[in-house]
Amino acid sequence: MNELRFQDPLWLLLLIPVFVAGLRSIRRDRRPAVVFSSVELVRGLPITLAQRCRRFLPWLRIAGMALIVVGLARPQRGLAEFRIRAEGIAIEMCIDRSGSMKAMDFSLDGRQVNRLEAVKQVFRDFVTGGSGFAGRPDDQIGLVAFGGFADAKCPLTLDHGTLLQVLDTVQIPEPVMDRQGRVINERILQEEQATAIGDAIAVAVDRLRNSEAKSRVIVLLSDGENTAGEVTPEEAAEAAAAWGIRIYTIGAGSTGMAPFPMVDVFGREVLQPQPVSLDETTLKALAGKTGGQYYSARDTEGLRRVYEEIDRMEKTVTDGLLYSEYRELFQALLLPGLGCVVLELVLSATRFRTLP
Repeated sequence: MNELRFQDPLWLLLLIPVFVAGLRSIRRDRRPAVVFSSVELVRGLPITLAQRCRRFLPWLRIAGMALIVVGLARPQRGLAEFRIRAEGIAIEMCIDRSGSMKAMDFSLDGRQVNRLEAVKQVFRDFVTGGSGFAGRPDDQIGLVAFGGFADAKCPLTLDHGTLLQVLDTVQIPEPVMDRQGRVINERILQEEQATAIGDAIAVAVDRLRNSEAKSRVIVLLSDGENTAGEVTPEEAAEAAAAWGIRIYTIGAGSTGMAPFPMVDVFGREVLQPQPVSLDETTLKALAGKTGGQYYSARDTEGLRRVYEEIDRMEKTVTDGLLYSEYRELFQALLLPGLGCVVLELVLSATRFRTLP
């Protein structure tokens, strides 16, 4: 924000008469004051330093007057831009972290990644901007992660830096081994491998229902079926509709076979196809019941297109987007300009005075 502007630019029109009057003054000074019949006797005299310097006195006066005129036009340089009033929307992002999100059928920067890693990267771009996204700086955004249980990871907040730090902590449940190689969290792991879509929506609705934002939205991404939870997806959708909350649902991947990382008998990590099932019917019904929309994302590019579409549909309402703070620069011009004019007057009346 370094924009330079003039608050009163009409003063700049005075530069024209200043330069015209200055040039006429220079021509007048060059006319002979006394006419002699011959100047041959003084033609050979050397030109002194004082005589050379005196030629610049009219230009000193012109420069001083020009600086004064530009100073009167009040030049200003921008210091910063601020938002006056931006009325954002409230968004709860519900991200599936169940076991099926380990499927390695997405890619980032040419490398194969699991579904959760791709979702988290597109989530970051959606919130902060970049990679085709405008960003959501004025929106309150919260985060719900769900597997077999729904966990409100981050409340609605404008502190998107903290939100993204919390996002980094969302992981797919992994087995914990003891020293003998036995899984010690098998029961919890099996529960977390499930998918509680209804509970995730219920938690998101609870976070959004007291929000004062005019538009409240849930963006739910899942790659499976509702297999756990206390609240059914239908009941959660009815609660969302009752509170005027729209649900946008995203189906990641598809039904069929997907590559999963496995460890073979030699201890190497390899990819093996395993069956996956995506309940698109339920996701479409959730969106339709609340006035939202369902999207299918089969790969990373498809996922980006989905978030871009949601980004376009859910706009932030802004009145008077920016105002600017400017610093006055006229002091830096008026004082030197006055100094030049005074210096020219003093020198013309003393050291460089001429007769008649």
